[in-house]
Amino acid sequence: MDDSNKIRDEIKAGDCIEIIFTGYVDGKTFDSNVAEDLKKVNEKAEPERTILFVGKRMVVPGLDKAFIGKKLNTEYKIKISSEEGFGARRRELVKTIPLKVFVQQRVMPKPGASFILDNQLARIITVSGARVITDFNNPLSGKELDYKFTITKLVTDIKDRTEATCKILLRFVPEITISGNEVTLKGPKVLKMFIEKNQDKFKELIGFPVIFQEVEVHKEQVQEAK
Repeated sequence: MDDSNKIRDEIKAGDCIEIIFTGYVDGKTFDSNVAEDLKKVNEKAEPERTILFVGKRMVVPGLDKAFIGKKLNTEYKIKISSEEGFGARRRELVKTIPLKVFVQQRVMPKPGASFILDNQLARIITVSGARVITDFNNPLSGKELDYKFTITKLVTDIKDRTEATCKILLRFVPEITISGNEVTLKGPKVLKMFIEKNQDKFKELIGFPVIFQEVEVHKEQVQEAK
């Protein structure tokens, strides 16, 4: 009997999937794309679709591994160690920074406050005289995590797969147009270099390479972005 046309309902590495999920730490929600759970994190936040490639580290390692072998449309609950989550806390990431560094950036450090410093999320522990003790560890490092998730479908739509691939390789989603099996990414000239560098990965994840089309960025658009 030919089983080639049967719909596979068990997930394997490399699959592109859509999930609904909620993550908990110490019994409290820290992330979700379920509206009622997300409101517990941020009342104004709106849930977004979550599409990812299994095994490509688009989520924490423990959750990524947990998808393999699971079935569609079944809710699972798992517990993840800190090592398989956001990692252990590292003492070397707790640093003493001169107060003048914050003053130069027009930031007034206060204990408990979080902000971006040198493209890293940092949290102020204490302020003592001209010294600021700053923690660059992820707030969830060293924490055991709980997740509930349901894999709602295997994603075959080319645009959805392209958007997920862009999030991995480019860290953002540019304008995308689809014509048959031809995918075009549109953006400023600088984007071309990143696309060319990652063509093998685009081909691996989407099924074929992508085309770049330069789009002029007007000064007015740059000013609006600022």
